[in-house]
Order: sequence, then structure tokens, then C-alpha cells
Amino acid sequence: MSSFRIRPRFKHFIKTNKDELERTISTALETEKQFVFYHIPDHICIKIPLTERHVWSPQLDLSFEQDGENVIVRGLYGPNPTLWVLFFFGYAIIGLLTLFLGVWGFSVWTIGGDTSILWALPVLGVAALILYLVSQTGQKLGAQQMFDIHHFYERITKDRLIVK
Repeated sequence: MSSFRIRPRFKHFIKTNKDELERTISTALETEKQFVFYHIPDHICIKIPLTERHVWSPQLDLSFEQDGENVIVRGLYGPNPTLWVLFFFGYAIIGLLTLFLGVWGFSVWTIGGDTSILWALPVLGVAALILYLVSQTGQKLGAQQMFDIHHFYERITKDRLIVK
């Protein structure tokens, strides 16, 4: 389950009715009380209870779509959305700084000016690598909880999945 992907996902086809599948998963979540969840039509979000949750605790967002006789279940594992936004903006800021400093530095270089600003590019590359490694470390710290959620989903749907 743990991978180099920041937010693992899956697409699952189940031969059943969408409403029946949503009701089955919701009922199992209510009776087992192993996880907390919220359910709106066509969507269920499964989270770790507050008492066991930490910064890196994952959640599983399930979306349901009826396709003839099958239900297409799309699952997305990820951290708390606030943490995800923090990493997204970190990557965006690093990317924009790299772009602007690169354009500025190479423009100055072409006219024969001082190119010392180009030393910021490897520093920003290291910062991006550190951000990536922190996200991978966080994913490893939440791996057991992610396995628990995933095995719960497999047990309810009675099917084994491969998460990409």
C-alpha cells in the first residue's frame, strides 16, 4: 500500500446498487465504531477517531457512481486536507521561486551580470526534496492506520484491491 505516490488512489467496480453499497458501508461503520465517518449522497469519508489521530493520520474518501449494473467506487487516501494544502502550497511556492529566480538569473547571465542568484536554484531543489521526504516519512507514520482503513474497506466489499 505504501508507495512513492503522495496520495494513493484506487478505482473499484462492484456489481451492486450504489445506494445499497453506500448503506452497507455506512452501517458497517456505525456498528463497528472503529472509525469515524461522514456520509453525504455519493460520498463517504472514513477517518481515524480523534483519540487515535495524529498529524499524519490518513483518511479515505470514497465516491460512488452507478454505471449500469456496476458501481464505480473511487477511493483516495490522503492526510488531513489542511496538511495536504500546506504541502501543495509548499511545492507551489518552491516551483514559482525556482521559475522566477531562474528566469532572473539566466537573464542576468546572458547580459554578463552577476549570477550569484543562481545559487538559490540548488537550494530550492534541496527544499523540494526535503518536502517530498517529509511527506514520505509522514506517509510511513500513518501506514498502519491506512492499512486498517483499507482492510476494513476490503472486508466490507469482500474484494481485494490494488492501490496505485
